[in-house]
Amino acid sequence: MSNELIKARKKLTGVSSLLKKGKYMPAAQAAYDGTLIMLKQSLMKGERHEFEDLLKKVAYSLNSDDKLRQVYPLVISYEPGKEKAFLEAMKELLRLLQEKLNEEAQLDIAAIETRKKAGLAKGQELLDSKDFDKAKSVFDKLISEFGGDVDLKADIADRYLNAERYQEAFNLLDDALRDDPNALFLYNRIGIVLRKMRDYETAEKYYLKALTIEDSDEYLLFNMGRLYYDWKKWPKMAQAAERALGINPEFKEAAKMLAFATKKMG
Repeated sequence: MSNELIKARKKLTGVSSLLKKGKYMPAAQAAYDGTLIMLKQSLMKGERHEFEDLLKKVAYSLNSDDKLRQVYPLVISYEPGKEKAFLEAMKELLRLLQEKLNEEAQLDIAAIETRKKAGLAKGQELLDSKDFDKAKSVFDKLISEFGGDVDLKADIADRYLNAERYQEAFNLLDDALRDDPNALFLYNRIGIVLRKMRDYETAEKYYLKALTIEDSDEYLLFNMGRLYYDWKKWPKMAQAAERALGINPEFKEAAKMLAFATKKMG
């Protein structure tokens, strides 16, 4: 028996074991692959009889699995000489199993989003009532569950920022930045938070770092100008406004910023 036929036999004999473990997609894939390999080979009489018996057992195993029948209620038949029809049935079974997996994945995503929204709403309610410790506990639990979700961390940080809980906002944004070091919007938010905290030097460092990633974002430059306004660094404020206008000449707020800085410089 050739190596290819040995491979086909191994796949087909493994179908029953995979089904018992509830691994329906791998079982169907093994049945499909084993049949396909067999069809591509020239079989001796004894080998053909062996594979016909194997395929009968595979069909029986598939038909006998109640959970699989819920996905594919049609009887999976096999007759010697009709391997191509069996192969098509396996292809259809794989398609239906993939659809089911996709549906389950969508349900999982929807359930995750529901949990996130519920947690955010509860945390916001506690922030609004100024119960900051409990709010932090709710938000920390969310972050622990969905630790790699940068957008979720940014969302919670915005809520802290609006509640004037600047240190919590900064800590969360800084943590999110470690997850995605090139996320420009995180640098922008951190700059705003540090400006609110009056830590102007650190805020400037974050803005300058952001500009090494993207130097053609007029809103980033405008927010940098806002930092220099609070810091009373008029020449730097003017420079930031000029750069923003160089990118977007219609940026009216940047034009006002430039006029204000120019006036302050005398």
